Amino acid sequence: MSDAFRELLRKVGSGSHTSKDLSRDEAAAAMRMMLHQEATPAQIGAFLISHRIKRPTSAELGGMLDAYEELGPALQPIAADYPVMVLGVPYDGRSRTAPVTHLTALMLSAVGCPVILHGGRRMSTKYGIPLVELWQGCGVDWTGLDLAQVQQVFATTGLGFVYLPNHFPLAEGLVEYRDQIGKRPPLATLELMWVPYAGEATVVSGFVHPPTEDLIQQALALKGSYRIITVKGLEGSCDLPRSRTSIIGIWRSRPSGPEDNLQDLPTERLLLHPRDYGMAHDEVPLESEPQLLTQLNDVIRGVPSQLLESAVWNGGFYLYCAGVCPDLESGFAKARDLLTQGQVAAQLAAVQQAVNTYQTESRAEGDRFQ
Repeated sequence: MSDAFRELLRKVGSGSHTSKDLSRDEAAAAMRMMLHQEATPAQIGAFLISHRIKRPTSAELGGMLDAYEELGPALQPIAADYPVMVLGVPYDGRSRTAPVTHLTALMLSAVGCPVILHGGRRMSTKYGIPLVELWQGCGVDWTGLDLAQVQQVFATTGLGFVYLPNHFPLAEGLVEYRDQIGKRPPLATLELMWVPYAGEATVVSGFVHPPTEDLIQQALALKGSYRIITVKGLEGSCDLPRSRTSIIGIWRSRPSGPEDNLQDLPTERLLLHPRDYGMAHDEVPLESEPQLLTQLNDVIRGVPSQLLESAVWNGGFYLYCAGVCPDLESGFAKARDLLTQGQVAAQLAAVQQAVNTYQTESRAEGDRFQ
């Protein structure tokens, strides 16, 4: 048993009246001990559920991100026309609405804005379809690449995917606790704002509840050097809804400074009404996964559908945010052209070729040593 971890557990797990918040350094230390499994399983489970009940602070989440940055993987900077965009979505996937996050990534990277995605296998609490399976459904299997190979694909195509089981096994080791405690622990907030990139980036974080948005904004501000976009998206993702107003925050963090000055972060609040752009519609339901994959591949081929309209709505917004288009209207027009004129399909083919090339090399090297 870790005596040092027990002291940190005692602070967060002492009940509603006597529990205390951890400092940023203490939270980083607790995260390191959990990632390295220096704490016992009983201690880790107790910490995660206690921390959920207490509610994390921005300083605590900032410290946990410090540990992720220290121990986790990071893709290296590449030359690009636009800043890298990191899209943070819940790792437990989608189960009710059709996702278009990876289509947004294809559109952005097709015009020179690099995109990094990250995630893992199916996990609690929803066990919805995760990003990695959406990619597999369109012929891209990131699970066979090591980090160096992902870096090469990223440099070649502007798209990279950090896959937890392969690239951050320390974090993968904590996934089972999500199922055992039956609730999303604070780790589920980390996945919305983790930046596995060694350079400046635009960080897009989906959220459901307003307090989570505040935590994300302030925790990332502690890290500095990020442009932060928060989106009250579908099922907590970065995907903008079409059945209601899109609530979006754009924050520009400054270099790390005193934690008590975070309230003056410059903010731009956007309220996008789909009806103002002729895009209002009910969300496309996720009725079955085989049907979803067929629908997504049709969108990539430019086949008209409501899911294509959802991809245009999202792609246009993010093309505008990335600086590719000067306004939303031109963003929507650009997104539609990218889908219907074959650029997204061509970008997907380029990513497929790059990933398949490295998978073939890995298999050949493995055969050589057998």
